[in-house]
Amino acid sequence: FVSETAAALCLSAEYSYTGDRMWQTLTLLFALVPCALVQLSLVFIHRDVSRDRPLVLLLHLLQLGPLV
Repeated sequence: FVSETAAALCLSAEYSYTGDRMWQTLTLLFALVPCALVQLSLVFIHRDVSRDRPLVLLLHLLQLGPLV
């Protein structure tokens, strides 16, 4: 999970360096939207918010929820 996100960010940086804004935007869109949806499902379906654990909520906000 982490390596896939890191690879997408590196690829996006490469697109930014070469000036290809369309592919950079698409790469970020297809990398970050699924990450955000996974985090939302982990927060709301598994009810991590109701347990009153601020560290878990912080990890979800930092996109590190699957590692918990």
